[in-house]
Amino acid sequence: MPKQDEDFVKEITNKDEDFSKWYVDVIRKADMADYSSIKGCMVIKPYGYELWENIKNSLDKMIKATGHKNAYFPLFVPESLLKKEAEHVEGFAPEVAWVTHGGDEELEERMAIRPTSEAIICDTYSQWIQSWRDLPMLINQWANVVRWEKVTRLFLRTREFLWQEGHTAHATAEEAEEETLKMLGVYKELCENTLAMPVVVGRKSEGQKFPGAVHTYAVEALMSNGWALQAGTSHNLGQHFAKVFDVKYLDQNQQQQYVWQTSWGVTTRLIGGIIMTHGDNSGLIFPPKIAPIQVIIVPIIFEKSKQEVLGKVNQLVNDLSESIRIEADIRDEYTPGWKYNEWELKGVPIRIEVGPRDVKNEQVVMVRRDTREKTFVKDSDLKATIEKTLADIQANLFQRAKDFRDSHTYDVDDFATFESIMEEGRGFIRANWCGSGECEKSIQEKTSATIRCIPLQGAEPTGKCVHCDDEGKYRVYFAKAY
Repeated sequence: MPKQDEDFVKEITNKDEDFSKWYVDVIRKADMADYSSIKGCMVIKPYGYELWENIKNSLDKMIKATGHKNAYFPLFVPESLLKKEAEHVEGFAPEVAWVTHGGDEELEERMAIRPTSEAIICDTYSQWIQSWRDLPMLINQWANVVRWEKVTRLFLRTREFLWQEGHTAHATAEEAEEETLKMLGVYKELCENTLAMPVVVGRKSEGQKFPGAVHTYAVEALMSNGWALQAGTSHNLGQHFAKVFDVKYLDQNQQQQYVWQTSWGVTTRLIGGIIMTHGDNSGLIFPPKIAPIQVIIVPIIFEKSKQEVLGKVNQLVNDLSESIRIEADIRDEYTPGWKYNEWELKGVPIRIEVGPRDVKNEQVVMVRRDTREKTFVKDSDLKATIEKTLADIQANLFQRAKDFRDSHTYDVDDFATFESIMEEGRGFIRANWCGSGECEKSIQEKTSATIRCIPLQGAEPTGKCVHCDDEGKYRVYFAKAY
């Protein structure tokens, strides 16, 4: 391997030696994002943003298929509106960014840059919803929000980030709970079927739920360093916000009733989840369904056969681009080996190599990113083989991540074992919990592990609380988390 090709790989920190540095190295080297001159904010570069667009487009179709419509609400929230809901404000107060001036003039009332949109949307719904005929109201928005985080990480936690937030209003408590769980199911499907990221589905503890919610549900994924990532949340808001913001409707009996509400969302932290779930010491590995480039063609060029090879490459791109996201790297200034390293780093699922011998034999060399398996494929079989291989890679990435999660999920019944596992920070722990917030807090203080969720299935306790002598109320998932 030429020295320039070796140096390319050496610039990425070994994943097992320093996971956090590996994560940042891969993002920046793969040209996905960069730091901004505004502390705590990031620039999402075209390659990273294209990945987000693919995630967004997939999820947007799923959201619309469940009957929701997209809308857009203001970025600014008047302080008086935000403060209407005391519990909500208390939860977000340390992270709120405020606008105090418009031009040179001081505003009569401070404006919050939305940390979330419950306040402004509930105020709007109080005007839009008058009758039972207006329900259910099923609205989603794609937007940016600002939370003035003290510790930030690219994609995982930045002061400004992109997300979608759904906000719905219903006539009954049953409809709201059904909606909350329906959208939780959408997020599970997105994570597992599109992102190849297996998740645990459950309800948050009282200490971990969204401020102002009756219940918060979440999908929790396990990253390849053994830490958990909350990949999406769905909140049953009950009538809490409706009563604060006077969101009422006239029912069919001509009686005024408060609506029942939900909210739910995922963010650009999903990109961080994809990186940490699938990446390796050579860089990114993208699930084909959301990969910006699914197939990269690298020509092997010699001056004598250059036109023949490039002619075949162009023909392949033209023939395949209608159904496959395919590009060709025809740059002269880099060796084929350097290009192989770069496109491995960028996580492209399939690499196709085309040289003069391949032109003569009417074939290509196909290399999978996930297994590095190399095969010769006849031109006549190429489209079908690529499509099958992309599906195989998608399935393999999910199974590989699921196997890792399952092998790093531990059933624990004594606190000494709990502490020992958490010292390494490696994985989910399933353990009995008494339901006490004080006990939950004590476990976190001693081990840095939090309750990730009370699973929707399998939450029945099997004995005493892992931390105290009280009877267990639930069997829950614990982990260190981002």
